[in-house]
Amino acid sequence: MLFNSYEFIFLFLPIAVSVFFVLGRYSRAMALRWLIVVSLVFYAWWRPLNVFLIAPSILINFVIARALQKVLRQQQPRLAKVLLLLGIAFNVAFLGYFKYANFFVGAVNDVFGAQYVLTQIVLPLGISFITFQKIAFLVDVHSRRIESFTLRDYGLFVLFFPQLIAGPIVHYREMMPQFQRAPCVFDRENMTVGVTLLVFGLFKKAFLADGISPMVKTLYDQATIGAPTTFLLGWMAAIGFMFQIYFDFSGYTDMALGIARIFGIRLPPNFNSPLRSSSIIEFWLRWHMTLTRFLTAYLYNPISLSLTRRRMARGLQGFGGRKTTVGAFVSLLLLPTLFTMCISGLWHGAGYLFILWGLLHGVYLSINHAWRLLARKLWPDKARYARVMQPVGLVVTFIAVVVSMVFFRSSTMHAATGILRGMFGLNGIDVPRSLLLDLGSAGNWLRHLGVGVSPADFQFTNMVLWLIALGAIVFFCPNTQEIMARYEPALGIRASTIAGASALRRISWRPTIAWSLIVATLAVIGVLQLAGPSEFLYWQF
Repeated sequence: MLFNSYEFIFLFLPIAVSVFFVLGRYSRAMALRWLIVVSLVFYAWWRPLNVFLIAPSILINFVIARALQKVLRQQQPRLAKVLLLLGIAFNVAFLGYFKYANFFVGAVNDVFGAQYVLTQIVLPLGISFITFQKIAFLVDVHSRRIESFTLRDYGLFVLFFPQLIAGPIVHYREMMPQFQRAPCVFDRENMTVGVTLLVFGLFKKAFLADGISPMVKTLYDQATIGAPTTFLLGWMAAIGFMFQIYFDFSGYTDMALGIARIFGIRLPPNFNSPLRSSSIIEFWLRWHMTLTRFLTAYLYNPISLSLTRRRMARGLQGFGGRKTTVGAFVSLLLLPTLFTMCISGLWHGAGYLFILWGLLHGVYLSINHAWRLLARKLWPDKARYARVMQPVGLVVTFIAVVVSMVFFRSSTMHAATGILRGMFGLNGIDVPRSLLLDLGSAGNWLRHLGVGVSPADFQFTNMVLWLIALGAIVFFCPNTQEIMARYEPALGIRASTIAGASALRRISWRPTIAWSLIVATLAVIGVLQLAGPSEFLYWQF
């Protein structure tokens, strides 16, 4: 079931919330069990078989976690490690079969010229997010960060439907204390803040992201069939998709935060204006924040720590400080970063282009870290460095991310290279005929320079206007967390934690008539845009 659908907004959510509040007046336990039931209904709505695929996985993980907890109490660390590795292997294999079986069979066919038959495997919804949460849970149990849990608590943690499909990737220790404290009754502030977040997210998805989607699709479809993409159209396609996925994912995040807040639960922040980042490192601290948190804590850090210990045992210098060697940088940062981002790319999708996208970001991050090491030596004046490099870094980061997203969006390598060739000016420059005519003699001069005429059926002017409007929102408007900061829209996000919060007081959301009219208008616009199915770009990841 999609958040941006009539059946969810006008049927499922009202019933789920109403029954939850009614049950909560008599029994918190019954209200929380109701959340598990409606989460299973939500998950089974599109394909009931999903429940029969995911339920055994949840039960197996619960049994492994219980066994892990037991052997830890019996002081059997080796057996505990074996159980942890067994649990991780099970989850990886479960994810691997449903998400990557056909990809690996296709890769074998490509490399060895084999003719293995590809079977139709239906991917359970949200399997990537659920798998990471279950792995994190097992690791936390092994590390004794989780002391006690019941089947109900574990089921609620994994299945809570606002974060079930596309995150954020949550931790047991940040969610269960909230469920244990939740009053499970109607709360005016939670309802008002939650509905406002839901409306903001619906408007971003249904109007902004879906509004530019058809024009972006046209450009990528043309590249897929081999039509040459010229300079301006290439950049329109790349930036257009960047803005599309930006508002798509931002919209989903706001809706997930809002729905959870209606039930009195705060999810962790997962999206914080990443295109305002002045470095690729900062970008990944703002984009899909809980994925970055997971990959850093459960993949990059263990690998880097293990390599550091081995290197130190051999008497070699570690990483960090002004005397970092090239060998230390390569072995302790470059290689773990490339591996982690390769896994990130593969996690996003089963395809060569996703892996390439992840590796490209690994290269970006490595270059960024190397530059930071050099900048300490070459530019000791930190204040002057910030004044100069912040705007430069903003532009460089934006261009780098836009280029990488071409691989993320393209359906084939041929389409990706076609768009990139256009972006680098290798396919010439086209502009609308009407624009050349309006320019008069200047238009004739541009024609003599080789400027061509863009396809008549492409909405060139509309695309330009959309890009300008979306760019203005991205770079100059406060984001949802900033507007709602006084009410902690996400876990740990308060007005005191946001830089420049004092400047946002004039536009911060409050329960006033003016804001009610604004939110109502956005709600009407968002609902009117739900004319047909429009999946989130992270749907079925």
